[in-house]
Amino acid sequence: MTTAFFTHPACLEHDTGQGHPERPQRLEAVLLALGEPEFSKLERREAPLAEISHITRVHDKAYAQDLLARTPQRGWVALDGDTLISAGSGEAALRAAGAMIAAVDLVLKNGAANAFCGVRPPGHHAESDMAMGFCLFNNVAIGAAHACAAHGLKRVAIIDFDVHHGNGTQHMFEHDAQIFYASTHQMPLYPGTGARSEKGVGNVCNAPLPPFAGSDEFRDAYEEIVLPALDRFKPELVMISAGFDAHRADPLASLELEAEDFGWVTERLCEVAKTHCGGRLVSTLEGGYDLEALAESSAAHVAALLAAKT
Repeated sequence: MTTAFFTHPACLEHDTGQGHPERPQRLEAVLLALGEPEFSKLERREAPLAEISHITRVHDKAYAQDLLARTPQRGWVALDGDTLISAGSGEAALRAAGAMIAAVDLVLKNGAANAFCGVRPPGHHAESDMAMGFCLFNNVAIGAAHACAAHGLKRVAIIDFDVHHGNGTQHMFEHDAQIFYASTHQMPLYPGTGARSEKGVGNVCNAPLPPFAGSDEFRDAYEEIVLPALDRFKPELVMISAGFDAHRADPLASLELEAEDFGWVTERLCEVAKTHCGGRLVSTLEGGYDLEALAESSAAHVAALLAAKT
């Protein structure tokens, strides 16, 4: 078995307007990086459309229907000060969520060792009834809920190393002991959530990092806080919100990570997955706004996924 890579051209059609950080060129940079010869063994698959029934496992039905109905034929509609939709946004959002559904199905049916979803818009800020922080549907949450509902899993872990805390993901699951959520993120920083004191029902593990923290602090947070908690949870599936905006070059934050740090944390998460759930792991793209850093970091992440299959 190899690593599956899910994407779709529709994810490039989510137009956020000139000068917006979450732009189509982000995904283009990832696709270019993963087109190099070292990634020739990726099993490339087309992301299907998610069904509304998938979306409404974590989102209010009225919110999901209203968001899709508001997609304009031309121009943009602002959902908040940061989050815009255009003519291509509805399909892009459904493909991004659908990628996670398909990836979970494939990995849990032993069709692939693990999977990475190269999609946009990102998802981890989206609340059950509200778009937020460039995010429309919460892709990783939709995938986790599907793993429980469709496959009967009782212990699904979501690890989020985006530089911004995944407020939407935490809020969706903080009272659900079947889902473990852990996050490393810069604090203080948008969206202002993710304090160490936020523990849900014992299923939430936040390890905030101060501005200008680098590789040592990041790796210590995983070795001392996140990985031990994840190991105690004994996941049946590991999921990753893979944001690469903690890189030192990223313009929206001030952590000091290198691409190698994302490869390292992916290796460690793959080790936990191998110990507890046969290596079953599904990852999806979140943030990362410097194109060169995003390309290098996503390549390091996927290279680690490929290496973990053996």
